[in-house]
Amino acid sequence: MAKALPFIVRTGIGQDSHRFLSPDSAKPCVMGGVIFDDAPGFNANSDGDVVLHAICNAITSVTGILILGAIADDLCLKDGITDSEVYLKEALKTLGNQHITHVAVTIEAKKPRFKGKLLEMRENIARIMELVVSQVGITATSGEGLTDFGCGDGVQCFVIMTTMENNT
Repeated sequence: MAKALPFIVRTGIGQDSHRFLSPDSAKPCVMGGVIFDDAPGFNANSDGDVVLHAICNAITSVTGILILGAIADDLCLKDGITDSEVYLKEALKTLGNQHITHVAVTIEAKKPRFKGKLLEMRENIARIMELVVSQVGITATSGEGLTDFGCGDGVQCFVIMTTMENNT
């Protein structure tokens, strides 16, 4: 007879990407809830925050509950809510008894410049998710210009999230 583990660990993977709007667009570029002044906004119904969207998708990977394309679409299209922070807060509610232990974010983009913004992004993500900053890691790369993202056409983001649930 198999013995129940005292806790259950789950790993979720999320991805999102968006193309930039034209450089003269008034829509701000938002990632991780932080505004970047050196790039145009994203072609998206919402603010297009690829980082928060990828985190939402990682939560979906853990829970099986569709956030983007369902809950977020209702908030955006029916209620006019375009702030991805609201989507992430809704996604967090689906975790139930699962506690996030770590969120790893990697971004591929030629622009904007992330130097000086990574800590601000980590702090903001930690605040939204009610984590400590050390539970959020972020890396950024240009990808050496090998993809559309590395060439400056948009931004791609991948997230790996680990959760733990007490099983006793």
